[in-house]
Amino acid sequence: MTAPDKKGRSRPPHFHNHRERLRSRFHKSGGSDFRDYELLELILFQAIPRVDTKPIAKALLEQFGSFAAVLAAPEPRLMEVEGVGKNTAHHLRVIHTAAQRFLEDEVTDRPLLGSWSAVVDYCRAAMAYEPIEQLRVLFLDKKNVLIANEVQQTGTVDHTPVYPREVVKRALELSSTAIIVVHNHPSGDPTPSRADIAMTKSLVEIASPLGIAVHDHIIIGKKDHVSFRDLELI
Repeated sequence: MTAPDKKGRSRPPHFHNHRERLRSRFHKSGGSDFRDYELLELILFQAIPRVDTKPIAKALLEQFGSFAAVLAAPEPRLMEVEGVGKNTAHHLRVIHTAAQRFLEDEVTDRPLLGSWSAVVDYCRAAMAYEPIEQLRVLFLDKKNVLIANEVQQTGTVDHTPVYPREVVKRALELSSTAIIVVHNHPSGDPTPSRADIAMTKSLVEIASPLGIAVHDHIIIGKKDHVSFRDLELI
């Protein structure tokens, strides 16, 4: 609802010009100079057309800690923030899925060992903020091109049951000659556990005689990742 001016004429809400200024800045710079809350504001414009979205954007960042964490948050958690309804939460999740799809395209139909940073970026976007552990396997052909990208197992907040024989069985079904194993640590700390190391050793021992190489096991945390290859654990 617009407030009247001194002559009784309706005037636009105070944030109307702010929205136009923000859109104009984005068109000029592409958003490279935007702070996180400003970019989030711009996204929220599409879902909340007649409300000042700056306080909502700042509240979301305060609640979840980062721009990426806001986009990755489950819809029920997003709706705990004042001003965020079902449609807005859904809109943010669509943006997150679109970002994942963009990054997934960067690792599709090309040798993954030559696109390692893209692999890590995709896995971080897909898994870093998942509330429970999941095991993802990237199945590669003899040219190290991605054949399939599958979540093999999910678990609890700190444990995923991993069955190396099932992973190898799936690789044989896909005629895959190499795999990259990825899983997340919801705690945020990507340090390998003893169970992680033992599972990886078992997987290598089962896969190697069948001609399937385990290129790496990557653990994804919220801010960082760990490569078993870099740690010389493979």
